[in-house]
Amino acid sequence: MIPLRDVIPSRTTPYITVTLIVLNALAWFYELALPRDVLPLFLQMYGVVPADFTVPSLITSMFLHGSWSHIIGNMLYLWIFGDNIEDQLGHGRFLVFYLLSGVVAALGQVAMDPLSTLPTIGASGAVAGVMGAYIVLYPHSRVLTLIPLWFYFEIVEIPAIFLLGFWFLIQLFSAGAIAAHAATGGGGGIAFMAHVAGFVVGMIGVVVFRKRPRPVEWL
Repeated sequence: MIPLRDVIPSRTTPYITVTLIVLNALAWFYELALPRDVLPLFLQMYGVVPADFTVPSLITSMFLHGSWSHIIGNMLYLWIFGDNIEDQLGHGRFLVFYLLSGVVAALGQVAMDPLSTLPTIGASGAVAGVMGAYIVLYPHSRVLTLIPLWFYFEIVEIPAIFLLGFWFLIQLFSAGAIAAHAATGGGGGIAFMAHVAGFVVGMIGVVVFRKRPRPVEWL
C-alpha cells in the first residue's frame, strides 16, 4: 500500500515540513556525490553506531539515507502527514517534536542492539513519530492509497487508523523477529525497533506538544 495524500487540508503553510524534506534531499544528493569508497566511512561517522555511540549522530543520522526507495518513502510519508501535525503543533514545536521522535527512535535501536557496529541512518524514526501523532489527532481521517493488485493498481480511500495501525503492527512484529534473530548472532537490515519507538513517542509526545487553546476572558 502506497499512500498518496490524506483528506485533511492544512490551515497553515508547512514551512518546517518543506524545509526538512529539502534538507534530506540535499543530504541525499551529497551522499550520491561522494566516491563509493568514501561513502561507507561517511555513514559510519554520521550514522548512529551503537558500539561507537556519539550524541551528535542522533541528529545527523536522521538526514541520511541508504537508497532512493528509502528517502522517497520517508519523504512521501512526511509530506502527507507532516503538514497536519505541524498545523496542530505550530512550526517551532513541530521541529522539536520531529527531532525528539528521531532521537528516541535511534536510542530505541541502540538499546535493542548495543553491540552493533553497523550505522543506523534514515528519517524513518522521526517520520514514524509524525505518523503516531497523526493517528492520535486524526483517527477518522482517510488516506488516498495506491494498492497493487496483481497486474494493475487500484486507488482507494483507507481509514488512517487502519493504514497507520497496520503499518505499526508490521514494524512491531518485525522488530520482535529481528530481536530473536539478533539473539542467535544475526544482525543488520531494517531498524524496525526505531520505527516502533518513534511511533510510540509520537503518540505520547503530540499530547504534550499540541498547542493549547487560549483562555477566553468573559466581560
